[in-house]
Amino acid sequence: MAVKPLRYYSDKYIRNQPSAFCVGCGDGTILNCFVRALDELEVPLDKVLCVSGIGCSAWIPSPNFNGDTLHTTHGRALAFATGAKVFNSDLTTVVFTGDGDGAAIGGNHLIHAARRNIDITTILVNNLSYAMTGGQIAPTTHHGERTATSPYGNPERPFDIAGLAAAAGATYVARWTTYHVLELTRSIKEALKHHGFSFIEVLSQCPTHQRRMFNMRDPVYRLPSRILEMFSESTYVRGRTRQENYRYAVPKASPENALEEISNVLVNLDTEAKIVDHMGFGRVVRIDSKEPDMEWANISRLEAVDRLVGPLEEKVELGVFVKEEMLEYTDSLRDLIRTAGGI
Repeated sequence: MAVKPLRYYSDKYIRNQPSAFCVGCGDGTILNCFVRALDELEVPLDKVLCVSGIGCSAWIPSPNFNGDTLHTTHGRALAFATGAKVFNSDLTTVVFTGDGDGAAIGGNHLIHAARRNIDITTILVNNLSYAMTGGQIAPTTHHGERTATSPYGNPERPFDIAGLAAAAGATYVARWTTYHVLELTRSIKEALKHHGFSFIEVLSQCPTHQRRMFNMRDPVYRLPSRILEMFSESTYVRGRTRQENYRYAVPKASPENALEEISNVLVNLDTEAKIVDHMGFGRVVRIDSKEPDMEWANISRLEAVDRLVGPLEEKVELGVFVKEEMLEYTDSLRDLIRTAGGI
């Protein structure tokens, strides 16, 4: 299949207007993946309804998407979408929500929409904070991360929001990042075709506030690519063959000092070391080795190294976690109405 130019998607699916997104925001990437999924599935625009609540994620469809959109109150997008879907079950109904909008004030609607298994696709954009209102702690903010309301670190544990949706009864559940655009587009296509409640969590970059969370002091134009590289470094895909002959050295203080000491140890070895960003450990030294009998303990004893951690420690799992067929809510509701003699 020939690759279509970006102008094609823009002309067909996007309203021409100034963007409301901050520089480097991942929401534009998610919008791009969504319209490509619609196009590849050949879903007619007049059969699509996009519903959103309040937050940065709400701007993905409203006002950007050139189709029917419903911009609702904070946390209530799934409630509005449920009413629309029950009234017109032929609609391809898609909810865009955020980790604050969908997992905090809208968390109750999320678990009950999943429990009912209503045929709605929900894309939850997780930028790890309440970004639009100033970067406060959200239910998905990682423990220890600094936000506007936790300058000394977040004392709370975060939700596993994909796990929550799965436990509540969602019949399609996946998690990706804005780095994994091909996988995300493919997953949105699967979710749109799935007959039941579909939930996709998307870890998304927010240079405006994540620079505080992850102590990134780069100029704003360098932050988006740096955060995307961190997403790649800090995740792994379920079922995909993984390289495991590497470790992370967590520095006691300066990662530069740790890298210097480690490099001295690695002289004449078929091993490379570099500084990388890791969501779980911050700035660390990644050590990739081709030595069959690598003496990792020698590195862990270096003065500048606090400890060595394994390839998967503190990493976020990506992939499709649930994909099953069960009784869908609007089908069940129509059966009930027929039984009651309503139609």
